Amino acid sequence: MGLNCGIVGLPNVGKSTIFNALTKAGAQMANYPFCTIEPNTGIVEVPDRRLERLASIYKPKRTIATTIEFVDIAGLVKGASQGEGLGNQFLSHIREVEAICHVVRAFEDENITHVHGKVDPIEDITVINYELILADLDSLEKQFQKIAKSAKAGNKEAIEIGSVMEKILDGLKKGLRAAAVSLTEDEFKIAKKFNLITIKPVLYVANILDSDVKNTNNPHVNTIKDYAAKEGAEVVVLCGRFEEEISGLEKDDQLAFLEEIGETESGLSRMIQASYKLLGLITFFTAGVEEVRAWTTAKASTGPIAASVIHSDFEKGYIRAEVMRYEDLDRTGDAAKVKEEGKLRIEGKEYIVQDGDVIYFRVNS
Repeated sequence: MGLNCGIVGLPNVGKSTIFNALTKAGAQMANYPFCTIEPNTGIVEVPDRRLERLASIYKPKRTIATTIEFVDIAGLVKGASQGEGLGNQFLSHIREVEAICHVVRAFEDENITHVHGKVDPIEDITVINYELILADLDSLEKQFQKIAKSAKAGNKEAIEIGSVMEKILDGLKKGLRAAAVSLTEDEFKIAKKFNLITIKPVLYVANILDSDVKNTNNPHVNTIKDYAAKEGAEVVVLCGRFEEEISGLEKDDQLAFLEEIGETESGLSRMIQASYKLLGLITFFTAGVEEVRAWTTAKASTGPIAASVIHSDFEKGYIRAEVMRYEDLDRTGDAAKVKEEGKLRIEGKEYIVQDGDVIYFRVNS
């Protein structure tokens, strides 16, 4: 199950600043292109107030959040698909992630060089997308040449795969991302095996100045939102420099500072949560006096599949799940009261885990 997002964008748009804030890993920053060469990776806790609330109810010895990995990928430039900048080295790193956080510059600052000499979010997005489309076109044409031979020989599977490839190739040649090509559910499953960059889900991150944090009418941000809406993509607006500053504060100080400016959570929290959602993931919890813990599973996971996240043997040994809704625990503040109300459910192997379920798995040892 993929749990990683690649942070991409043109040079000097704030990728590494945002990555630093996310992970406090100290990724190198400088006001010149290609500062980041090898991708930096960082494991980040997924903010979840439900975990804190469950901890206040159970008072466990330890509380453990679930995590997501972010990969800071070096800035792409026009011509990357043909080897410009560090070219295919960057593209290969993007192929390895499951989803993309596309950072777009949404601020004017004469002290920070723009690779194109002007701030134009749509041009920036278009340059990145064009290079990724060209890279996918080159990759898929090579794959198609191999599969076409088997298809001509009458291989049914090859014919089916080739048909999907032709659809996507036609879309790529028209300048469409693979994700924008109209495919059936079965065709999409086939397409996922082609390892295309532009079929990955995308979250746009509009990086603004700290002076624009409360500005609800930033024209650059509005432009990015309009573009993303046409793709059905989400946009998170944040100030990378501001987020990096507050990320170094203690949690209580962060909350107090955010409260002062009228916010309830940081832009980074929103970015992490949106990235988590982008990957098609949900959170379930296990809770007791020893430990309260958040776990990650894919949407529509059955009880046995979710149990295997805790231990691979649990899927095979699954007997049943004892399930409480987080909302019931939050409302009553007591697991015993939830049981008294008859809200504890006993679920079998066909049970589909819901986001926020608090589960005790019964398994054969």
